Amino acid sequence: MKGFKPQDLDDKEIQHQLSEMEEQLFRLKFQKGMGQLEGLKKLRALKKDRARALTVLRQRELAGAKK
Repeated sequence: MKGFKPQDLDDKEIQHQLSEMEEQLFRLKFQKGMGQLEGLKKLRALKKDRARALTVLRQRELAGAKK
């Protein structure tokens, strides 16, 4: 997901992206365990994108709680 910007998406879209990321992450981890994963860059980038999305959701949750 090159250029993934979760700040520009609403919560429902972020949740949808997260579910797709979870599925892709599972597949990449499975490939890694089988010794078929060629590059780790895709796995690392996916983990970072997932963390960004979770961070944005948490920030929005906390901002909503303060109001």
